[in-house]
Formats: sequence, C-alpha cells, structure tokens
Amino acid sequence: MKKVSLLFGIHMHQPVDNFDETVAKAVTECYEPFFKTVMQTPNFKFSLHCSGWLLEKIRLEYPKLFEIMQYLSKKGAIEWLSGGYYEPVLCSIPSKDRVAQIQKLNLYIQKYMQQKPKGLWLTERVWDNTIIRDLKRCNIEYVMVDDYHFLSNGYPKEKMNGYYITNDGNSEIKLFPISKKLRYALPFSKPQESIDSILQYASTEPSAAIFFDDAEKFGLWPKTNEWVYGQKWLENFIENVLKNSAIKTMHYNEYINKNRALGLAYLNDCSYSEMGKWSLKTELAEEMEDLIKKVGEEFYENEGIALIKGGIWNNFFIKYSESNYLHKRMLYLSSKQKGLSQEALDSLYRLQTNDTYWHGVFGGFYLPNLRDNAYKYLLKIEKSLQKKGEELIDINKDGFKELKVLTDNLSIVISKIGAQMVEFGSLEKFFNWQNTIMRRKELYHNKILHPKMQNVASAKVVTIHNLQRDVKSDFKEMLIYDWYAKNSFIEHISDREFTLENFKNLTYKEIGDFVNEPFEYDGKNFTREGKIGNSNAILKKKYHFKKSKIVLKSKLESEYSKVAFFAQEFNFHFAHSNKITINGKFLNDGLLFTECKSVKIYDDFTQKELIISSDEKWQVFAVPIITISESEKDYEAITQGVSFLFTREFEKSLKIRFELEVKDV
Repeated sequence: MKKVSLLFGIHMHQPVDNFDETVAKAVTECYEPFFKTVMQTPNFKFSLHCSGWLLEKIRLEYPKLFEIMQYLSKKGAIEWLSGGYYEPVLCSIPSKDRVAQIQKLNLYIQKYMQQKPKGLWLTERVWDNTIIRDLKRCNIEYVMVDDYHFLSNGYPKEKMNGYYITNDGNSEIKLFPISKKLRYALPFSKPQESIDSILQYASTEPSAAIFFDDAEKFGLWPKTNEWVYGQKWLENFIENVLKNSAIKTMHYNEYINKNRALGLAYLNDCSYSEMGKWSLKTELAEEMEDLIKKVGEEFYENEGIALIKGGIWNNFFIKYSESNYLHKRMLYLSSKQKGLSQEALDSLYRLQTNDTYWHGVFGGFYLPNLRDNAYKYLLKIEKSLQKKGEELIDINKDGFKELKVLTDNLSIVISKIGAQMVEFGSLEKFFNWQNTIMRRKELYHNKILHPKMQNVASAKVVTIHNLQRDVKSDFKEMLIYDWYAKNSFIEHISDREFTLENFKNLTYKEIGDFVNEPFEYDGKNFTREGKIGNSNAILKKKYHFKKSKIVLKSKLESEYSKVAFFAQEFNFHFAHSNKITINGKFLNDGLLFTECKSVKIYDDFTQKELIISSDEKWQVFAVPIITISESEKDYEAITQGVSFLFTREFEKSLKIRFELEVKDV
C-alpha cells in the first residue's frame, strides 16, 4: 500500500516592535484560532517555529495562548524549531551574531517548552553554505529550504519527497525541500483536494509530503479567516488527515530517525522563486518575466527552472542603497561589540531583524515604522559607545569614505557623493530624520501604469502571490521616480526657475553636476571641480558640527555667463508626516514660502523643532515624498518624508550659509 508521512510545519513571525494592534489582530484572527483548533486533536503532529520576539510577546501579553502552546508541546503534538531570535537572514549577519541569536532562541524554547531544538527554520528560506558550520555549533541537524532550491540545481521533481545531506568540510546538515505545490494548495484548496495533493507524494517506499509555511496564511491573509475557521477548513483538513490510513503525521526529527536520506545535495545560494525575482533590479525582473513568457510557463516549470533564475537575497543591498547603508551600519556596530553592554548587544540583534532590509509582497523596506525601529536600536548602540568626534570610514562600501560625526545629541554622516548628509539621528529621541528613501520603479508598478492588464478580482480564496489588488485612480500620477538619493544639503542648478510644480514632479532641468558626483575632502572642505552646462565651476562646502546644530558654508564659483537658479535641498523623514507643521502650516499637497529666511518644522513624534535658516532670503517649497508600495492586501501610498527646496537666482558666483538646528519644544 502506498503511504506518505505528512511533515506539516508553520512559521510565526511579526517584525520586532510591530504595532500592538497589528500583533493583536494576528493573535485574534490567526494564532489563537489555529492553536485552539489543533488542541481538539492533539494527536495531530506538526512542527512550529516562532521568532523569539513574538514568542516572548505572546508569553507576556497573551498568556492563555502561550499555555495552549505549552500544552500541545507537553502532549507531543508540537516539534519546536529554532532560528535567529529576532528573525535575521542568517547569512546577512556575522557568524558570532548568528550563533548568539540561535542559541538565545534555543535556550528560550528549552526553558518554556522543555525541548532542545534539532531543526531550524531558515528565515525567508535564504540558503547560503557559509552558515552550515554555525548551525552545527548550535546543535542544529536539519533545516527546511524550498523544492525550488533543488529544482533550480537540476534535481528531479520526483525526488522531492524526503531529505538530503549537505556538508561544509566535516560539518553536515540535512535539508528538507518544502513543496511549492503544497504551499499553494494549503489552505487554498478544499480540504479533500488538499488531501489529494498530499497523497500525490505517497509511495510504497518511505516518502514525505513536506509542508512548511507562514502561519499567517491560516487566518490573517486576505479572506482566509472566514475560510479557515468560519467554514472550518482547518478542522475538516485535520479530521480528513487523521482518518486517512495512507497518511501519517510526523515530526521532521522523527522522520530522520526512521528513514534514510535520498542522497547528497550541494545547492547554490538562493531563496524561494518569488524572492529571486523580487531581489532583481526592476529592469532585470521585467526581462525575466518576458523570458519566461517566451519559453512558456510549462517549459519554465520543468526544464527551464534550472536555467532561468532570479537573484540572491543579498541583491536587495544593490537594489536599495538605503537598505545597504543600514545593513553596513549594522555590520560596523557589530564589529564594535566588545565594547557593548548586554542591553546594547540586544539592540544589535534587534537591528538585524530581516523585515527592514527587503521588499516583496509585504511592505518590508517601504514601511517607515520598520526602518524607524531599526534606526532606534542603531542610535541606542551609538549612544552607548560614547565615541564622540569625527571618523572617516567607508560605511556603505562604495569605495568612498564617509565622514561620521557624533556630537552630544546627534549622529551625523556626510557622504562624499554630493557632500550630502545621509544620516541625521537624535541621540536623545533615537530617531533618524534622514530615514528617507528614493522613489523607484517596482515590477508591480506596471499593473498600476497599465491597469487593463489586470483580471477582475476573484472571490476565491487564493495565495497572496496570486492576489488581485485594487488600483486607485490617482496612483498613476503619484508614480514619480527619483534620479538621486533623498539626502540633505543637495545643490541643484538650473537655467530655468524652480517652481513648486516642477520640483514636485522632477521636471526641472538640471545643468549642474554636483548632485550625484564625488567631492574631494581635505579634512576641512568638501570640494568638487565640476560643470554648469559646459562651463567650469567649483563648489566648496564646509561643515561645522555643534551639540544640536549643523552649519554649512558653501562657495560656488563658475564661468557660466548667464543667469542661473540655485537650489539647496533638504529631505527629512517624520513618523507622522501628516501631523508636522511647517512655519505653523500643515503640509498637505505642498507649501510655498516667499522671501523666507527660516523654516521651522515641528515634529510631534519627537517633540522637537527642526529649524533650517539662512542669512539670505529664499523662495522655499515643501512637498511630500510619496511611494506606492505593494502590501499583502492592496497597493498603498506611503508618505516617506518631506522635501524642502530653498531657491534663488544667481550669476557666476554664490556664497551661502545654512544652519540646521534641533531644538526642544
């Protein structure tokens, strides 16, 4: 008789310091009903990974749910899997940190669930051979990857029903390929259809149907709560599994102890197939989609999957320069951890949470609150180090050294590219006002630009990857793409007058070359010998840093013979962009100030006032920085910050002085 072992696993995670109401919704609509349902049949065996931060929050704030999880663990229903405590992508953090994070979660599980984890949930299934030795140091024996990892390396589809062995030297790890077919079937197919999908893996030889995916798809993803619990999908599914004599629920560790490996496996660095596409630059992702259409979906899903591949997860650091900057700041602080207190070390591990650094079907990198949380911990670490003064270091690994400055109250970084400010953090409020991002084209923007490509949304419950999202009529007009990073102290030069409209839409003509080019730094001055049109020009910038103030003195000299227009740009991020006031006015769609020497921005979140002032009078524009991002439900317009432009005309030369000061309110 053909039989199959069902290795059923779920992964629970919320970003570190996610909103309380978001976690509460996940508990109410997903976690609690899931565990209450399986508690009715504790002989249903399944595996569970929960990120440490979320597990601790459940223990402290949802004790009844935590008790159910403990009960099921004691009954032998749950097999606990480890991972990085704060859910980092393991290959993206230093070896010392990944070992510490895994061991931290190991100890937590041992303390509260009385199990020593032997398996590990690989965050976002990002596989990299360099982690093998560290896994073994943490007594981890097996991990789950996608079947895509194997298929893209040429392994046959028919051999995805067990585990393989891989090694790095004498360090050996077992790898389970998660079935994409089951990920897309459970819980989106009817219970019996789901059973049929499992039975496709049945054999007269030992065989496993391997499922491990987000717990949130059982109640939190769109339309799934009513389907999974209201219509009792989960209850019926478990009942059908348990009464089917051809299916036996089993833990991963139990399966290893009873069955031999299918053979050796050596895998390329990769994640699941969707991640490979997301991590590519948009132009390459579009080419990949076009190529798949040319060869045909059927060919791609068979022979082509080993030939047509996306990028690796680390490509997000190439795709998003701001993500790369934050990641490399984290690595810099990790290198200083000998001087960190236990509290600061915990801040470092929280800073390593994966969600901030990438973007796919979830908001991730585009969600300002996640980046705010990351910078909060970064700035806490900086303050604990108490290393005031200036330092030259290539933080973002672009080949140019940044000027890193710590005053009593501020953490500041000046890039040689444009001699611009790329970090402006408060060591009092642990908030980075320079936490802005560029507006970039994303692959899903094509569905906004060309809505006719979309099908009518179906009422059917579908996986989030196939979800049809609403496109609002004004989203198309809001898709503006930046050609430079949204830093501060940016110098623009145009042969035409800047206006609120052409600044907002980036339709002004730039004739200077000071925005995206490097400056030389001699220890005092940033200098660039550049061009205005075809004429030579020199721009010198000198910064002074005080306790809560930055002073910039600039001198521009040129051979340009016509009247031109100069503009100094500042870009700031605020936690509540809709609540800030600028010279007493709300931002709305934009503001214009004439004959203006200073702009006062009141930030209700930090309760600080940012003051930009100059000795001269300027025309000043303020406009919101809005990105259109894909989320698990819809497309969202997210205000990332506010752009300020101080502009006036000049001839040949210009001397300017700007102060940027942070004041208590």
